[in-house]
Amino acid sequence: MKRVLCIGIGAAMLASVAVVSEAATKGQLKRFREAAVALEEIRGAADKDIPEELWEKAACVAVIPSVKKAAFIIGGEYGKGVISCREGKDWSAPSFLVIEKGSVGFQLGGETVDLVLLVMNDRGVHRLLEDKVALGAEASIAAGPVGRDARAMTDAQLKAEMLSYSRSQGLFAGIDLTGGVLKPDRDDNRDLYGRPVSARDILVAKTVTAPREAAPFMAALKRTVPPRVGALQ
Repeated sequence: MKRVLCIGIGAAMLASVAVVSEAATKGQLKRFREAAVALEEIRGAADKDIPEELWEKAACVAVIPSVKKAAFIIGGEYGKGVISCREGKDWSAPSFLVIEKGSVGFQLGGETVDLVLLVMNDRGVHRLLEDKVALGAEASIAAGPVGRDARAMTDAQLKAEMLSYSRSQGLFAGIDLTGGVLKPDRDDNRDLYGRPVSARDILVAKTVTAPREAAPFMAALKRTVPPRVGALQ
């Protein structure tokens, strides 16, 4: 009887683990797809996207789709995203990350925005690999310029370790994320790669390869995503 009971409990535990694992995989796949769509649409905005010369210079690109901005009296922003770093003409396996930003003030309602962060130099990459980084305090960040030409950048933008962009309701512009906190999403990275792995191992040491679930995001980074049907009309 005890043996049958133990077997039943063990089976239930395995079923529970399987359900949790399946849910996590669906969430990660959704994040990859949403990040790919956001990047595709931003990069496809004629004369209103990230300047090509900045895109080519960026050491890493992070996309945080559907960042929630909402509250009453005490507001804030929270979102989960994905980042990859450049490997010559290719890109590293993706690492999950989280952004948090609190604010205080009178706010009503809410909105959802897509964020894109360009990490522009080695200092920015180094900051990014820490346990968490305070944007504006530990890593300099500025709203990125929009358009095909980046020659009109301000001094702050030229010196920034990161440039930030947002897209809301079809509008694309630079955004000030000063005061936000960026950190690796260790739990999702562990679930995705099947073992504890740091952002440094993924993005710099390259101890893992991009899983098939990340294919939409990797394709969007390489700009091999075919044009949308609507864009051809």
